[in-house]
Amino acid sequence: MAPPRARTRWSALAASALIQCCAGSSYCFGVYSPALKASQRYDQSALDAVAFFKDVGANAGVLSGFLAAWAPAGRRRPWIVLLAGAALCAAGYIPMWLSVAGIAPAPLPLMCGYMLLAAQAQTFFNTADVVSAVENFPDRRGTVIGIMKGFLGLSGAILVQIYHTLHIDPTTFILMLAVLPTAITLMLMYFVDVHNSNERYNKRFLDAFSLIAITVAVYLMIVIICDRVFMISSAVQSVCFVILLLLVLSPVAVAVEAQKTESIQHEEPTSEQRIGLLRGEVAEGSESAGSSTALGASNQDLSAGKENLNVLQAMGKLNFWLLFLAMACGMGSGLATVNNISQIGGSLGYSNKETSTLVSLWSIWNFSGRFGAGFISDHFLRLRGVGRPFFIGITLLIMSVGHAIISSGLPASLYIGSVLVGLCYGCQWALMPSITSEIFGLNHFGTIFNMVAVASPVGSYILSVRVVGFIYDMESPPDDHGCQGKHCFALSFMIMSCVCVFGSAVAFVLFIRTRKFYRRVVYARLQSFLDK
Repeated sequence: MAPPRARTRWSALAASALIQCCAGSSYCFGVYSPALKASQRYDQSALDAVAFFKDVGANAGVLSGFLAAWAPAGRRRPWIVLLAGAALCAAGYIPMWLSVAGIAPAPLPLMCGYMLLAAQAQTFFNTADVVSAVENFPDRRGTVIGIMKGFLGLSGAILVQIYHTLHIDPTTFILMLAVLPTAITLMLMYFVDVHNSNERYNKRFLDAFSLIAITVAVYLMIVIICDRVFMISSAVQSVCFVILLLLVLSPVAVAVEAQKTESIQHEEPTSEQRIGLLRGEVAEGSESAGSSTALGASNQDLSAGKENLNVLQAMGKLNFWLLFLAMACGMGSGLATVNNISQIGGSLGYSNKETSTLVSLWSIWNFSGRFGAGFISDHFLRLRGVGRPFFIGITLLIMSVGHAIISSGLPASLYIGSVLVGLCYGCQWALMPSITSEIFGLNHFGTIFNMVAVASPVGSYILSVRVVGFIYDMESPPDDHGCQGKHCFALSFMIMSCVCVFGSAVAFVLFIRTRKFYRRVVYARLQSFLDK
């Protein structure tokens, strides 16, 4: 028996999952933002300006989309995108660390530039991993996007666990954010590639990846809650981290097993193929079997109908702008929440440990939304032909409730509200790329979904800088950069609650406009694959 290939769709999925596990450094802003604010003597508006550039960098991935679409020698080159992301990560976080450490102080505009570069790396990691996963598993795009986005959502909690286990200060944590994602990406980018999706694959291995993601999320939640309630010692915390590391590395074992299984299946002919061999029809039988079990080609969209639109053609469609506006409301308000979560906790009397716990828990809810929305929307699309925009409308309504709870300032309101907001924020990051690939096609998928993602920093700038930061500074006492009490954020979050209701209405308009398209094209095409 020949040894299994080192590079397959499974090794690509495993490597992408590991890169995603440390790619979400932008979600850790709440951990080191107090040190950044204190060392640079920023007021809240200045800190929100830095956060805005973080949001632009982490979500405006048009450059990474164009680089992913560039296909020398007629095929994708995801490793080029990953290499560019690693370079940007180091180029952004290292000078930021030097500035916060007092070695090379930087003015506010330069600090914003550092943050832009550091956060932009996330889009390169994410684009390479998501586009490769969708092209390798085109028939399960909601599931694989959920897995990739889910691990990215968990990365914030994973990085915070490393921060707690190593007992480092926030300044050193910034240096860690420069080194760790860069090193992991350089080690694994060789394995991330696009493979022939016409070959049959065993869905149970894809389910195993989903199970691992859920297990990591549940384990992280248990560790975070136990650390908050029981005050875990350093030794126990180290053991917990080793277990977490083994869980995070377990996709490698699944990939190895999948490759071994597929290698055996490809070597050993089936009973039908043996009969065909006896009849001299093995070539014809193999071709027929290959075509009947193929679940979609990487360059063929399941639902695009007559054409795959490029980014300019997509931007000329009303559906693009409806999706963009809904995402600006949902993602923008979600980012405004996570960017200010430390300051919200401080105004309500939460300790630094409690706010870092909130950042970790945010990652769990973010993951749950990303993974759950991809899986659930896949299920209802296959079962009943329900278009994914319907779920965006529902999540935005729930998100508005979360903002309203935070605005109340009642005991535990920040915990409850952040659960709802984080969950729904994650849902949108899983649903938006899937909708983009289905409505506009796969040929320019990376560029178009990154163009829609620009809505996130646009909404964040309006809501975080112009609403939250402005009202916070207005409520702060004169000559004092701090604000205490629920009035600091009450009005801001009530405004964001109304914004989410408006975004929900826009999403339901998109759902109505695309309902026939989903039933007649997307659902029909999926059913044709299931019937084969």
